[in-house]
Amino acid sequence: MRHHANQGHLRLADAAFPILLTLLLAAPLWGADDATELAKKTQNPVADLISIPLQNNFNFGVGPNNVTQYVGNLQPVIPIKLTEEWNLITRTILPIINQPSPAPGVSSNFGLGDLNPTFFLSPAKPGALIWGVGPTFTFPTATDTALGSGKWSMGPAAVVLTMQGPWVLGVLANQQWSVAGDSARRSVSQLLIQPFVNYNLPDGWYLTSSPIITANWMADSGDQWTVPLGGGFGKLWRVGKVGLPVNTNLSAYYNLEKPQGAADWQLRFQVQLLLPK
Repeated sequence: MRHHANQGHLRLADAAFPILLTLLLAAPLWGADDATELAKKTQNPVADLISIPLQNNFNFGVGPNNVTQYVGNLQPVIPIKLTEEWNLITRTILPIINQPSPAPGVSSNFGLGDLNPTFFLSPAKPGALIWGVGPTFTFPTATDTALGSGKWSMGPAAVVLTMQGPWVLGVLANQQWSVAGDSARRSVSQLLIQPFVNYNLPDGWYLTSSPIITANWMADSGDQWTVPLGGGFGKLWRVGKVGLPVNTNLSAYYNLEKPQGAADWQLRFQVQLLLPK
């Protein structure tokens, strides 16, 4: 499994290089957008904006061995103009996971997790209330059984938000059910709710809170919910002479409610490259 995971990393690196080169060459196409206004656009999950975020999650206190799990989510966002009235926003999450042995007798694992693409149909010219709806899917691409569900899953997804002065407020949610896959693995029925609150400051700085709340309906009672509480801060930078926009943020979340053996708290650091259209 480790050999296949390493091959996956090589393929990701090979694919990332031309993307980064394109970013550097195309960066001068960015206008002189105000850093704060551009930061607000990055906080809109259905913005007409191409971006490549890498979200690094460090989960502390996992299992009886009290280990630190790393989950790196590569999650490109690509908008597609369907008509003058409608956009299709594609958001794909590919997890890269390092899981030390969480308990005695349980092996460590490193590799790719399950691929999760989501498609939002959203108005190209929204009003005060910005929204998107569409399907979300999970494909069993994990390189080890411990890193994925072993199931093909799907369900509805939706996002709604508003921008009021310096505030960007909204919520993203989806519910998935397994429809096929390894019959020996537990069926999937999982809810995800991600409220987000951002307060934008001058020069591209902002305060942020974006906890990811989940409910695993197939788990035993008392082990279904994960409810974090926390927040952090971020800044949109313009890097180098070409002024390449890079959005970064750092936040921490404590799990008020969690399944047995899950992490006590999480540190999240995200770097988001913005690609001009």
